Amino acid sequence: MSSVKYLIAASLLLTACAQAPQRAEIVPPAAAENVAQAGDQPGDDEQPDGLDSAAASQAFEANLPKQELTGAILYEYLVSEIGNQRGYKVLAVNGSSDLAQKTRDPRLAKRAAQLAFEAGDMEKATAAFKLWQEVEPDASVPTRMLASILLRGGKLEQSQVEFARVLKDAKANPNKMFLPIEQMLASYPDKSAALSMMRELAAPYPKVAEAHWSVAQLAYAAGDVGLAMGEVKQARSLRPEWDLAVALEAELLLKTSPQQGLQVLRDHLAKYPDAYEIRLQYARALVEQQQFPAAREEFQRVAGHSPDDPDLAFAIALISLQMNDLQGAETQLKQALNKGKKDQETVQYYLGQLSEARKQDDEAIAHYREVKAGEHEFASRMRVAYLLSKQDKLDEARAYLHQTQPANNLQRAQVSLIEAQLLRDAKRYDEAYQVLQQSLEKLPSHPVLLYETAMMADKIGKYDVAEQELRKLIQLNPQDANAYNALGYSLLERNERVPEAVALVEQALQLAPDDASIIDSVGWGYYRSGKLDDSVKLLRRAFTANPDPEIASHLGEVLWMRGDKEEAKKLLLGSLKEHPDNEQLQAVIKRLIP
Repeated sequence: MSSVKYLIAASLLLTACAQAPQRAEIVPPAAAENVAQAGDQPGDDEQPDGLDSAAASQAFEANLPKQELTGAILYEYLVSEIGNQRGYKVLAVNGSSDLAQKTRDPRLAKRAAQLAFEAGDMEKATAAFKLWQEVEPDASVPTRMLASILLRGGKLEQSQVEFARVLKDAKANPNKMFLPIEQMLASYPDKSAALSMMRELAAPYPKVAEAHWSVAQLAYAAGDVGLAMGEVKQARSLRPEWDLAVALEAELLLKTSPQQGLQVLRDHLAKYPDAYEIRLQYARALVEQQQFPAAREEFQRVAGHSPDDPDLAFAIALISLQMNDLQGAETQLKQALNKGKKDQETVQYYLGQLSEARKQDDEAIAHYREVKAGEHEFASRMRVAYLLSKQDKLDEARAYLHQTQPANNLQRAQVSLIEAQLLRDAKRYDEAYQVLQQSLEKLPSHPVLLYETAMMADKIGKYDVAEQELRKLIQLNPQDANAYNALGYSLLERNERVPEAVALVEQALQLAPDDASIIDSVGWGYYRSGKLDDSVKLLRRAFTANPDPEIASHLGEVLWMRGDKEEAKKLLLGSLKEHPDNEQLQAVIKRLIP
């Protein structure tokens, strides 16, 4: 059968597969693709000067091996291709690799490399790329892919040889290759080894800014900030206008010397005001330094460059919220919605926050109800429940909470805690206790549920239950100062087992020596123990740290009992003026002051 007949037969067989033939070209992944493609544009050094594409093609054809298309070769090729199309990858890889070795044809070597690479057979892919490299020495792709495969296989020394060849093959433009090589080395687990390789690769190119930048990037990743700074400065001296070098130097400085980092960005923008990415970096850095007015101004400039970008409008809105510019925030949030921000639930959440800040509760509820998915969904539902309760719609708020589907135990506990708090605010203490108790049965070791259940039990007079839950909490966490304090204070308030109570609050004070509420408890314990001077000393300290009305009521009572009635009266009435609705303060004043 003639070669023509073989080709016709091949065409018919491939058509019968009911699949389009695959393109015979390497399809490399991510960073390897960058290396494989860098510099492969028209006019690249790999195409000899003065040759058009037709002439180059003729030159390539002339260098092909003089291989007759025999029936055996065609049969083996067809078996490999049909096997690949039908999912028999091993058959395809083995057949194509064998055929490439027999013919030493660069086109078949390329196809063998592609099939092996796509099948994940890196051993055969390496062999095929090496064969391709050998039979077509002027081709750049096999060298680049070999470097990538060897690196991914942990063969650093061999990959370094290939990377060095890639740089050498780039001839007058090695700068094109450093960034994609750095990208691949950045993903290597051993950061120190990756840095060492890049330093050796970069050494022959002291005048190439990209070489210094690549070393700087890998040094930063390896934790060698000093080397990173030195290298990036060299990169900037070689290419002062290069945004990537400026960005890296600023990033390094912002970690340790924020003002210097900001200055680097400012200076560059003064020379190159249209450096979009640098201005964006500068705006974000200003936010991190909480320089909100300046940050908003920079984001607005960036937005002028990309007026249809909804994310920029959203960023400006959040900064406006930080500045308490509610009107500006609302304008930008609505622009983010109108411009089609994908995460519209997040925008609705912040519109709800804004409406709450304006005390426009109905609008806030409407916005929160629009948050039906995403990271803010749960928080939005909790805010709706709170606002409904605030409008005296407690039953509706509770029903809304019950419709919430918690994603985990933390959220389950939060739902119960919020419902109990709403009931407590409405002075429905028994119901609040029941909610907490039922939730605690499902999550018996949840520390916040234990504490809040104990507090509510104490509130409704279930002192045994309160003590039981607090002791369990102490057993779970012997360092929980609040648990010791709550148990001791409960006993002191009832004037029971005072020595034990004082020991408990003193233990709490050892664990949290600066906590004003615990200092108050110890002072109150000393009062119950008859140590008035010691009590006044501690209560003054607590009140200075936190002028809370309950602390004021304790200090006022102890001063009164010690005979300092004028001081006590002044303190109590002054605190009542600041907190006219405090029930404990009202009760003490009614009892002490005629």
